Amino acid sequence: MALIGFLEIFLAVICFAVLCLLGKSDDGLPNNWPLVGMLPALWLNLSHVHDWATGILERSCCNFLFRFHWFSGMDMLVTADPANVHYIMSTNFENFPKGPEFKRVFDVLGDGIFNSDSDMWRMQRRVAQVFMNDQRFHRFLAKTTRDKVENGLLRVLDELSQRGVAVDLQDLFQRFTFDSACRFVTGFDPGSLSVEFPEVPFSRALDDAEEVIFYRHLYPAWFGTLQRWLGLGVEEKLRRAWEVMDQIVGRYIEMKKAELREGTSKVKGDENGADLLTSYMVENETLGALECNDKFLRDTILNLMIAGKDTTSLALTWFFWALSTNPSVEMKIREEIKSAILEEEQNLKVFKIGEHVHNMVYLHGALCESLRLYPPIPFEHKCPVKPDVLPSGHKVNPSTKILILLYAMGRMKSVWGEDCFEFRPERWISERGGIRHEPSYKFLAFNAGPRTCLGKEVAFTQMKMIAAAMIYNYEVHLVESHPVRPSNSIILHIKHGLRVKFARRRL
Repeated sequence: MALIGFLEIFLAVICFAVLCLLGKSDDGLPNNWPLVGMLPALWLNLSHVHDWATGILERSCCNFLFRFHWFSGMDMLVTADPANVHYIMSTNFENFPKGPEFKRVFDVLGDGIFNSDSDMWRMQRRVAQVFMNDQRFHRFLAKTTRDKVENGLLRVLDELSQRGVAVDLQDLFQRFTFDSACRFVTGFDPGSLSVEFPEVPFSRALDDAEEVIFYRHLYPAWFGTLQRWLGLGVEEKLRRAWEVMDQIVGRYIEMKKAELREGTSKVKGDENGADLLTSYMVENETLGALECNDKFLRDTILNLMIAGKDTTSLALTWFFWALSTNPSVEMKIREEIKSAILEEEQNLKVFKIGEHVHNMVYLHGALCESLRLYPPIPFEHKCPVKPDVLPSGHKVNPSTKILILLYAMGRMKSVWGEDCFEFRPERWISERGGIRHEPSYKFLAFNAGPRTCLGKEVAFTQMKMIAAAMIYNYEVHLVESHPVRPSNSIILHIKHGLRVKFARRRL
């Protein structure tokens, strides 16, 4: 009897799977099944969810209402419509805060700037803006980036090119940006960028937390509560990652306090004391009503670390992947680099920020093109406070999740034209040879409206310095037959990394 019952269940599952596979609607959109909604289609396409969602939005005029199962009590409007983005991010910004649902999903970030709304968000943004616009911080940024490229990245690449071994470029860039972000934010360099490729618990914990946050978008809150209560599943993975992050951030805070007590951290008029943690702990007048306790410092450090570690490293990883499939673009960037430096500077390894890097227009265009097709943050999550009607005509209310798909938006023909899948840096260059600026609600890599990314210029400075130094000094060869596809995360990681080999160029 037990065997018969098992066979009945097995056959039922098989029949249901066949129905899901064969039961696509005539327009190619997911079917809305009784009880389970559109979840079967989602799970069947989870391995390539970004491209699957792109296809759905292309067939549905950039907007699609995704129905979850009947017990979830929620629907999700998925959009890549620039008019909707402009309305949500700018025109009616106050009606689309992060909100309690966002804070629940991203609870590991605490009360930091990414999770905050209203006055708390305004105060945190104002303070961050003051510190990041400080000339001491800019000097500190330029010096630290240059040193890290010359004495860290290029030395590792020299060693790897001599050995002729393959390495994960994504991991390499994440080590660079992790060390740099730690230095900018806390003043300490963990030294993860070395030829030994040491294990980095903090970086691993950040990656694990981002993966769990992605899956939280796909299941109801009660399911996560159940996993936490039972101590299993992805929620248990997040608990362990959270513990690691708290321990390490707490250690940085205590080390900085000790430095300040002993007077070893210079903070007045010296770029060596311009890290953000020092500024937050010393410049009390700038903080205003914000209380600078350990909880505030923990949340601030974690938010800034996530912003600094992943976005730049993944932008660079996807950029070099794009160059590997578009060698003519790389050749044009090399010609631009050669023309930007003087004859007596031909042996330079790292280029000066003001004199060289900022004048490389084609390199800038190529980076923007890569960000259009491979945005490090592939989607944004919003919920309205009050019922509203979007420019597309869709009605939304506080129970409606709105998912803005940046990855899909870069691939919409109605937004970028028939050649939207082509990697073409020329679309970012004006007729006069300058940089062409696209509206932020169309090119959303650095967010839009009042929440536009404060670190945009910092990111471009880093990316240009690293890209120019690597392209000028090395050939980067992709390992053949290596699979390249996005992973399931709130950050657009390459699932299996990007395996490459390096060869030193003869200058």
